[in-house]
Amino acid sequence: MDQSQDKEELRCIGCGAVIQTSDPNEVGYTPKSALERGLANDELYCQRCFRLRHYNEIAPVSLNDDDFLRLLNQLGKVNALVVYVVDIFDVTGSLIPGLHRFVGDNPVLLVGNKEDLLPRSLRRSKLRDWLRQQVNQAGIRPVGTVLVSAKKNRQIDSLLDKIEHYRQGRDVYVVGVTNVGKSTLINSIIKQRTGVSDLITTSRFPGTTLDKIEIPLDDGHQLVDTPGIIHEEQMAHILPANDLKIISPQREIKPRTYQLTEWQTLFFGAVARFDYVSGPKAGFNAYFDNNLMIHRTKLANADHFYEQHAGELLTPPTKEELKEIPPLVEHSFAVSQRSDLVIEGLGWVTVPAGCSVVGWAPKGVGVVLRRAMI
Repeated sequence: MDQSQDKEELRCIGCGAVIQTSDPNEVGYTPKSALERGLANDELYCQRCFRLRHYNEIAPVSLNDDDFLRLLNQLGKVNALVVYVVDIFDVTGSLIPGLHRFVGDNPVLLVGNKEDLLPRSLRRSKLRDWLRQQVNQAGIRPVGTVLVSAKKNRQIDSLLDKIEHYRQGRDVYVVGVTNVGKSTLINSIIKQRTGVSDLITTSRFPGTTLDKIEIPLDDGHQLVDTPGIIHEEQMAHILPANDLKIISPQREIKPRTYQLTEWQTLFFGAVARFDYVSGPKAGFNAYFDNNLMIHRTKLANADHFYEQHAGELLTPPTKEELKEIPPLVEHSFAVSQRSDLVIEGLGWVTVPAGCSVVGWAPKGVGVVLRRAMI
């Protein structure tokens, strides 16, 4: 902590966060040049509030588990509609453990973001049902389910209609883990509702606490944007930023089909692996970013192949980056019904019933089996 902070903490007049100039991804960040201007003008805002105030733009911010739990505990004490945003491409990695215990009697509207990434051939009504069943298993019983693409501005009008229908004169709390596109969604909502910056400049905006931002609604209530919780099992927290651009889909996924027999392996760059251990010859559909290199080899040779080619033929990551990434660990599954083997934050392989498979991912990244989406 520097000397000025020893004497007196500097706080954002918009959200109350302690001002800091070291980490752009943490609460209270402002560039040093902006800090000096703010002090000179007696208008000190963190970068997040500044961009919100002047550009109607919300930037993502994350809290640690303890801070987020404190925020979730507030949900049960308010009378509000909870809008729960999940990444439709990474549903498992989007789930907030125990959310159903925190919302109390408040209704939950489920929003599946990034629907533009999934094949257009997949019926959206079927996808909504599948998504609702996934959160049902986590204890959430949503009053409604909406599929949107915040990036493409799809179905935002429909979402706003649902919010108005279910909030019934209450505040609206928007919650989600990091990387689900929540801030992009909030920005789309602000643009759709206002189209101008008057909303921000004519009200005490944003709120007064460092853990949420309050957007005024027409009837005096608030749409409250909350920081995202960090889901440590996501691939996004393992790989460097330049590799995330390669593995994170930006356009509609084109599934790749592999006819596999027993004892064959698929490598997904050098960040994940799929082993087909036993079962009949069958087609396996892989849903990953279109640019991610997938390489097939024999299971008996897989370990040696990885040692020889990881970081070179198998990328991302590069040879140098591999030194900073945890080793791959295995997760074995006996598949009794058609399922998806999911590597959180990377993609999934659809597996037929009656076979044994193994999924590999860097230590700490979640690998799970779920009912097939498609």
